[in-house]
Amino acid sequence: MSTPTPAPSFTAPPTGDAGLPIAAVERETGLGKDTLRVWEKRYGFPAPTRDSAGDRLYSAAQVQRLKQIRRLLDGGLRPGKVVGLDDAQLGQLLESQEPATTAFLSKTHKQDSLHSHLLEELLHAIGTHDPRALRHGLSHAQLRMGLGAFVTDLVAPLTTAVGDAWAQGRFEIYEEHLYTEVITGVLRHAISTLAPQPVPLGPKVLLTTLPQEQHSLGLLMVEALLALEGCTCVSLGTQTPLTDIAQAARAHRADVVALSFSNVHKPALVQASLRELRAQLPPATALWVGGACTALYQRPLAGVSAVAQLPALQPLVAQWRRGQ
Repeated sequence: MSTPTPAPSFTAPPTGDAGLPIAAVERETGLGKDTLRVWEKRYGFPAPTRDSAGDRLYSAAQVQRLKQIRRLLDGGLRPGKVVGLDDAQLGQLLESQEPATTAFLSKTHKQDSLHSHLLEELLHAIGTHDPRALRHGLSHAQLRMGLGAFVTDLVAPLTTAVGDAWAQGRFEIYEEHLYTEVITGVLRHAISTLAPQPVPLGPKVLLTTLPQEQHSLGLLMVEALLALEGCTCVSLGTQTPLTDIAQAARAHRADVVALSFSNVHKPALVQASLRELRAQLPPATALWVGGACTALYQRPLAGVSAVAQLPALQPLVAQWRRGQ
């Protein structure tokens, strides 16, 4: 990936970098196409080139800067305060707005020193492209900590740190993909080795994500914790249309539909999709949602349980069982 040039002068993609079309940039950054076009007119950034058909193309440098801007917007800043900033200014704001990210790399973090040291080692393995060391460190941590603590105390903060490092440009996308591939294998193996319950306890949970949501790791962490509680889990993977989710819930006689959301979705679309899905599901089928999408927690919806933190799954399962 090419190094971003200082603002306000935004250059065309360098030779060998054909650029990404606007739809791909929307998926990469979570910023809508309309937003990108408005910023282009209002702030002069991004400044895409055009292909032979006249369609916008965005360089890797501009996409990286957009990821940084998106991170700041998620922290509560307004576009007018950040879109026109140069790389140094964006970097300073990111450091001041995201102390939790740098804390994972700091020996002064208040977490247990063993966990902090392990986080540093795992991030180093990702950054030095050492999947063997990464897999070894994660597998041994899972055996030492047990699956529940492994997910909540290590995998969750490590995933946040990896995502932040990617958004800030310290990790490339292939490095994040490496981490996702390795941790997926470790979690899948851990789930498969759990002793089955003699009698299924319930609930039977159908897990998936909505269309455009490609992140599967949050879903897998939820599956691991539910499996520990003795729940029966049916995973459809990612990007399942609403009608298919409702049909699958009926076909599998699911007690619960659980959806994972990252921050790529527009709040209005999230709310509308959940209302539509709730209407399509049988009244007795619970709908649980969670993830990094702030829209899930800003305006509660009737018949939808929002889980802001992974440890909250256990009491939610217990509540469901008490109601049966």
